Amino acid sequence: MRILVVGGGAREDALSWRLAASPSCEALVHAPGNAGTAARGENWSDLAVTDARAIAARARDARIDLVILGPETAIAAGVGDACRDAGLSVFGPNRSGGRLESSKIFAKRFMERHTIPTAPFKIVHTVEQAKRVLESWRGGAVVKADGLAAGKGVVVCDDAAEALATVKSWYDGGGVPGGGTDVLIERRLRGREVSVFAVADGRAMVPVAAACDYKRAGDDDTGPNTGGMGAYSPPAGFGDDLLDRVRERIVAPVLRGLLAEAEDYRGVLYCGLMETDAGLQVIEFNARFGDPETQVLMPRVGGDFARYCKSAADGMLEIDAATWSADACVGVVIATSKYPYENTPLRGLPVDLGLRDGTVAFWGPSKREGDTIALPGGRVLTVTACAANLDDARSRVYAAIADMKKRFPPGAPLAYRSDIARLSP
Repeated sequence: MRILVVGGGAREDALSWRLAASPSCEALVHAPGNAGTAARGENWSDLAVTDARAIAARARDARIDLVILGPETAIAAGVGDACRDAGLSVFGPNRSGGRLESSKIFAKRFMERHTIPTAPFKIVHTVEQAKRVLESWRGGAVVKADGLAAGKGVVVCDDAAEALATVKSWYDGGGVPGGGTDVLIERRLRGREVSVFAVADGRAMVPVAAACDYKRAGDDDTGPNTGGMGAYSPPAGFGDDLLDRVRERIVAPVLRGLLAEAEDYRGVLYCGLMETDAGLQVIEFNARFGDPETQVLMPRVGGDFARYCKSAADGMLEIDAATWSADACVGVVIATSKYPYENTPLRGLPVDLGLRDGTVAFWGPSKREGDTIALPGGRVLTVTACAANLDDARSRVYAAIADMKKRFPPGAPLAYRSDIARLSP
């Protein structure tokens, strides 16, 4: 089949890499793609991920058999809607289903309606409302902008005073991240975080894999929140029954709620969870594969992943079309040194990274310039390695990075965390 992957980051590079190994994949196209995807197929580099009409029209003309939606911005822009209207099979929800991610307030109210465990919350629209909500608040709080904010719309606060200061900085300063005036304030949960991915075909929803990611920029979870600085899969310390517990406590009521609200949800539901004393609680939902989690999930996938996604898109999930290795995979994000505060453009990075067997790297937004690669900055690469156990995978990925650094231009302003998948004793 001919497959279009919408997006141009490391997540889409990883999806493209796995799809290219699928027996049923005949050709790959990417919109807009990046330096990594260009090695496997055509890049429609002139198309923005949010240009729903143009993507649908070109995909139809190119006789694409399957469209896979990567970033949340494409889902929120209605790319899935436009492609389905053009008669195409789409792995990814429509804009309405994507509200589970694109509107944190919609997601919280959905969870409230369908008895899905999550932290208590309040919704405010002004500083004055926030003051009234927080004057009797006890304990920590999480302040969330309602809309998509590229990882900048969530602030974890130790107390009400810090939460109020955050709200004031949004309303009185640069505006609520992502736009609008709606802000969510929720009780801060305590526990360990884990991400679980479920695949849906409109009638069924099946948890298939899990990972742990690292959001803070610095070692030991210090510094600002980012889009993600690394991940590993499968997660450690959550028990062999994690997917079963998620199916019963989270996924089953989500599916019932979607069906009750006549939502034909096809694609991936990312469940951002916390294991608390009261059991699993939902921190957030995403309507697509995560980044950088996808980069550590795809190396664990076997079988015909393309057929697997097509079957879900067509409403008849073939759960056995893809297999999941028991091996561990660790991924470390290399970013420009001032990320996430600002991006530093880079040029002259090598195409050949000199990777060892068992390791693979996925490019962030980038393009080929002859024998080198140029990037706008931010998250540059996700370097991954697989092994029979987590410690060996971790050792292998950091050894690969040490070798790779010798190939980078002298003085390249790059940084990465040194503690990804380093578990506490």
